[in-house]
Amino acid sequence: MTGPRPRVVVLTAPGLAAPSQLDAAAAELDVEVEVVQAEELARALPGARALFLWDFFSAAVQDAWPAADVLEWIHVAAAGVDSLLFEDLRRSDVTVTNAHGVFDRPIAEFVLASILAHAKRLHESMRLQREHEWAHRETTRVQGQRVLVVGTGGIGREIARLLRAVGCEVRGAGRREREDDPDFGTVVRSDELAEHVGWADHVVNATPLTPQTRGLLDGAVFAAMRPEAHVVNIGRGASLVEADLLAALREGRLAGASLDVFGTEPLPDDSPLWDAPGLVASAHLSGDVVGWRDRLAEQFVANLRRWRAGEPLTGVVDTRLGYVPGRDSGSGSEGAS
Repeated sequence: MTGPRPRVVVLTAPGLAAPSQLDAAAAELDVEVEVVQAEELARALPGARALFLWDFFSAAVQDAWPAADVLEWIHVAAAGVDSLLFEDLRRSDVTVTNAHGVFDRPIAEFVLASILAHAKRLHESMRLQREHEWAHRETTRVQGQRVLVVGTGGIGREIARLLRAVGCEVRGAGRREREDDPDFGTVVRSDELAEHVGWADHVVNATPLTPQTRGLLDGAVFAAMRPEAHVVNIGRGASLVEADLLAALREGRLAGASLDVFGTEPLPDDSPLWDAPGLVASAHLSGDVVGWRDRLAEQFVANLRRWRAGEPLTGVVDTRLGYVPGRDSGSGSEGAS
């Protein structure tokens, strides 16, 4: 740790305190930490060498970018970095890292829970309970169900491993087709999704938001799905055309959807999605298990130690692609990581 004491800017939001772990880390690693909100970012960036986006959905960096004169590294406390990657940043030498790995298992468990709840008709049971109605019904066996996971990054892979463990048959959809993937077995091309979704009982979107995945699940894809099929979206809301999904549900062309992400968040009070038949909405919480913010803070501190020691950082985002390349990135894997 030689040279002048580096300054690290932490971007928070009203009501969002900076992580307590930073005080001890600043003393241990001999760095100066300045905590700011969006309106103060342009003032704080001159001379700052690192930026920690604790307010991970903020778009303030683009407006403040001209003030970033010596910035080397930005860490985003989220898996998705779509709100950050503007063109000037992509062209720069600034390293971007994200919360790679933190959310994989929690999101996979959420997807499993969504599939189980749909197959076992748990949401319908809750409605009937509220109405004091005793209605015997038959449910679906999850073992043997076919699941197509769109997105072959870390989150998609953990979903595949967990679903296989309960007896589901799983395939992946990515940028390149192959037959020998260790987690998915068969991987089909995500840009040919409509040709493959008819195989699946459940289609799970686990892609990051990129130009290639925006609007990926559209009317053509829904029309190619079986009427008994169920859609799960834990990627980004803009990857799914909500109007097309709404039409498919209303017309009985799909059995259900479990959405944790939406094009507009919070979901507006007057959105027709609230009352869409077979749709279950949750408030972008699939990865937010108890202690998740502590894990995010600890991950940043661990990378901060590497940065101060001049060691390679973990979770480095390919800013051209918009995500952390996976194990098979040379062959064009794609997935939220």
